[in-house]
Amino acid sequence: MRGRRKQGRTSPEPDRRAVALKPRRLGPRDVLHVGSAGLRSRPVRVVLSALGIAIGIATMIAVVGISASSQAQLLQRLEALGTNMLVAEPGEGMFSGQEVKLPKDAVGMVGRIDGVERAGASGDLRHSVRRSQMIPEEETGGIAVKAATEGLLGVLRGTTASGTWLNAANGRYPAVVLGHVAAERLGIDRPGRQVWIDDRYFTVVGILAPLPLAPEVERSALVGWESAQRLLGFDGHPTTVYERSTDASVRQVQRLLAPTIDPRDPQNVAVSDPSEALKAKAATEGAFSTLLLGLGGIALLVGGVGVANTMIISVLERRHEIGLRRSLGATRGQIRIQFVTESLMLSGLGGIAGTALGTAATGVYAATGGLPWVVPPWAAAAGFVATLAIGTVAGLYPAVRASRQPPTSALAAG
Repeated sequence: MRGRRKQGRTSPEPDRRAVALKPRRLGPRDVLHVGSAGLRSRPVRVVLSALGIAIGIATMIAVVGISASSQAQLLQRLEALGTNMLVAEPGEGMFSGQEVKLPKDAVGMVGRIDGVERAGASGDLRHSVRRSQMIPEEETGGIAVKAATEGLLGVLRGTTASGTWLNAANGRYPAVVLGHVAAERLGIDRPGRQVWIDDRYFTVVGILAPLPLAPEVERSALVGWESAQRLLGFDGHPTTVYERSTDASVRQVQRLLAPTIDPRDPQNVAVSDPSEALKAKAATEGAFSTLLLGLGGIALLVGGVGVANTMIISVLERRHEIGLRRSLGATRGQIRIQFVTESLMLSGLGGIAGTALGTAATGVYAATGGLPWVVPPWAAAAGFVATLAIGTVAGLYPAVRASRQPPTSALAAG
């Protein structure tokens, strides 16, 4: 009976079908955890490696921010001063050496042009201004003496830093208004002082605030039109005529200005737009910053090389960890993702720090220079994207190298 098979008891047949094992996918949280493991274990190296990226990004953002802040200040000045002022001066005569003079009633003629809102003039005087009669006449300090009409300051949209402007009352007497540069050179900081002009003292009744559109006025001592004729021998011919027109009629007035002042010989009148200098300066403000931006880019590339070097060293030091993870089922792709993520996080930390440093540097520069604080959003975004791109490139080779290491040799090396 032993040879009989016992009924009801059957031996199970083994399942010979192959079981397909699939590696588990890493979720975002897992990727961040394994990617940050190397950063957490070596904080000093992380700081030093991210510093190169931070310096490059900070340089680029600071250069762009400082340039944008300067341009914003120039545009604010243009908006405040206006771009609707034109200046007419004597041009070159038809014959060499011929002196050209503008007519005495040039201001009134200009004021009758359609679109002109106001007009004023100044006239050069062949005199010097000195602090006292004891100073030699040759020491002029580069300060010119000019006759000025009462409406000149309004045309220039200027203001007095202290004192008052020339008017019908003081313009008939030996009174003078100093441009702010002239006042600094004469060492005069308030009205009431006296200066020496043509063998007599003139009382300072006002000091002007800066006039960016009329630097020649900033460096001048201005006396009233009537007192210049009566006391200083002024012939009444204006040297420079300033006019302010509506924005829509600027170009039309520019075409009519010379023929109106001198109908017979319009070529004897030179017309210019003083705001063009500020416009050109605003347009070329970023020319020099391009060089500094390139230097910042080089610093950023150097920082990228430092990140790549750090990642290669990290791969060499962590071969045992790589072999252990591979032996436990991690795929080559997961190893690559781990080290590329680590490189991205390292570069990202440098990018964040560099953006903060560059923005802060721009703020300090703007505050000390009286500029508006402007950091274009595209500059910060482009800088951070650049750090991520450099981090990806810098981490690719170390990541591929780590993923190609056989588990057995990696474990043996550890």
